[in-house]
Amino acid sequence: MPRNTNKPAVQGAAPFLDKFKYEVASELGLTNYQTIDKGSLTSRENGYVGGYMVRKMIQFAEQQLSGQKLQ
Repeated sequence: MPRNTNKPAVQGAAPFLDKFKYEVASELGLTNYQTIDKGSLTSRENGYVGGYMVRKMIQFAEQQLSGQKLQ
């Protein structure tokens, strides 16, 4: 039986992360990502979403640390 032990580091961040995930998926061309069965997608397609999320979060953190305004 699978267990999901992934928990956000910040309480209350889960809704934001879900919204962010769907925004990233739509940017990548997966417009129906919220309603589609994720098991029917390839590992590559699901990996693109997670990888792009991480890339954007790192970019955001770097911008915040350097004091730049977001574009």
